[in-house]
Amino acid sequence: MENGADFLGRGLAMTTPHPLGERIEKAEGSWLITDQGERLFDLVSGIGVSSLGHGHPAIAAALHAQIDRHLHVMVYGEYAQKAQDQAAEALLGTLRPHGLDAVYFVNSGAEAIDGAMKLARRVTGRTEIFGMTGGYHGGTMGSLSLSTPSHRRNAFLPLLPEVAHLPFGHVEALQQVTDRTAAVFVETVQGDAGIRPMSAGFARALRDRCNETGTLLVLDEIQCGLGRTGYFHAFEAAGIVPDVLVLGKALGGGMPMGAFVARQAYMLTLRESPKLGHITTFGGHPMACAACAAFLTALKGVDLAGVRAQGERWKAALSAHPVVQEVRGSGHFLGVDLDGPERVSALVAAARRHGLVLFWFLSRPQGFRLAPPLNASQEEMEAALKGLLSALDEIGN
Repeated sequence: MENGADFLGRGLAMTTPHPLGERIEKAEGSWLITDQGERLFDLVSGIGVSSLGHGHPAIAAALHAQIDRHLHVMVYGEYAQKAQDQAAEALLGTLRPHGLDAVYFVNSGAEAIDGAMKLARRVTGRTEIFGMTGGYHGGTMGSLSLSTPSHRRNAFLPLLPEVAHLPFGHVEALQQVTDRTAAVFVETVQGDAGIRPMSAGFARALRDRCNETGTLLVLDEIQCGLGRTGYFHAFEAAGIVPDVLVLGKALGGGMPMGAFVARQAYMLTLRESPKLGHITTFGGHPMACAACAAFLTALKGVDLAGVRAQGERWKAALSAHPVVQEVRGSGHFLGVDLDGPERVSALVAAARRHGLVLFWFLSRPQGFRLAPPLNASQEEMEAALKGLLSALDEIGN
């Protein structure tokens, strides 16, 4: 591993004083291969980006084909491009039954959040917006404003005005949503808070309150969407449908991409008064769209019921371990709590010795995430679970 200071020595900005420092030479399937030739099983999928593993043949083929056609040709929304059409059709085919029939492709989940904030204010003519405590939506000033108050967020105050936070899961607090509220933003399953899904009761109450007040319900599925929970869209398990859906991470099949999706009548508000209500140079980039279309097509062939069953097996095995305090989530999206951040750091190191890549939560350092590729083989997953349990044994002694 490299020393973290080497990032600055190579002219690269550092975002933490203690980067993992691995030098990855290649990645294939569920595995990362270091410059020393070690094979590491990827239990975090690049924090949810590589949901079908690394170098998926259909995604690679789509990228090779697109690079021979063209790269960037015009800012988003001006030229008709086949890759954008294919990506839109692949995504909207899963969302039209829910009434969501227009997508705006952008560069990242955080940009998609900002675009959705603008959309909500245009559609409703209102300015008040609520996020949720425990929520994390990205690092731009808009997405950070929605994220839960914390030392990481508060270091950049002041953020956007008229953005406040409701306590996650508290039905009574939903009375704060009124006819002055443009939108409520919430992760269907909170990611950085430790993989915390909305309860069915809270989800229903939130949907009802937004209906009563004419408020847009915006579901952030940047981390939890697109098969991660064992459902194609996480809101399918929650039993509600959003007015706006925000996607990112896995959407681009490994390429940088985000999107916000709504009904066409809402999206029309961004084209006039003013024109270019949201504008992006590289959003909908043909390479990202080609990878997106290939990813979504391949995802439709994944046995998501099997992903859910696999998640339940892991939850049962991990919950039974004496070092583990709590396991939450579903499918290949699990949060596991130990008794403190020192124990988690020890586990990450122990798992590395067993050839496993783990990562913790920034907002919940006493926990770590599990988000392996959705298409990892049964044999790979069984071996990974065995190695993880052995690593837990080591730190418990």
